[in-house]
Amino acid sequence: LAIAAVAMFGFGYAMIPLYKSICEATGANSLTKRDEDAAAFARNTQVDASRTVTVEFDANVRGTWLFKPERRTLDVHPGELVTVTYELANTRGQPVTGHAIPSYAPSRAAQYFRKIECFCFSQQTLAANETRRFPVVFVLDPNMPKDVNTITLSYTFFEVAGQLGAVPQGQLGAVPQGQ
Repeated sequence: LAIAAVAMFGFGYAMIPLYKSICEATGANSLTKRDEDAAAFARNTQVDASRTVTVEFDANVRGTWLFKPERRTLDVHPGELVTVTYELANTRGQPVTGHAIPSYAPSRAAQYFRKIECFCFSQQTLAANETRRFPVVFVLDPNMPKDVNTITLSYTFFEVAGQLGAVPQGQLGAVPQGQ
């Protein structure tokens, strides 16, 4: 019995790094990480004016938020630096922290969608009944396959129970409503 108890404890203890390794390998349960090379990539990329890709913007919420893109579609030339804005409103009478997770359709387009700035890189805390606009700055890699003519960027914004890290009140990239 003692050996079984020690083995079960050891297995439980080993599950934490094993779980993290599996999540990193499969991409499951991972938060969006900043693409550290995206800004340099955008500065050194030539715009392919001979090609246009339609980017569709979508927003979904889990919780008491109002969340929407300010534009639904935009025609983009690969290599062109683009800024779009999403509006987020906390409809509660108390501060709430949330996080956005992006998804792409077709899924293979994700590797060619290079974000320089995005509210999805960190958690966002909004005061009671506060509304903010957040920019998403990106560039499409000109090496994207020629058969990809439309990309849908969809964010799901959800409330988080605890903060992963301290998020300052005047968060990077936030544009106060009305500006």
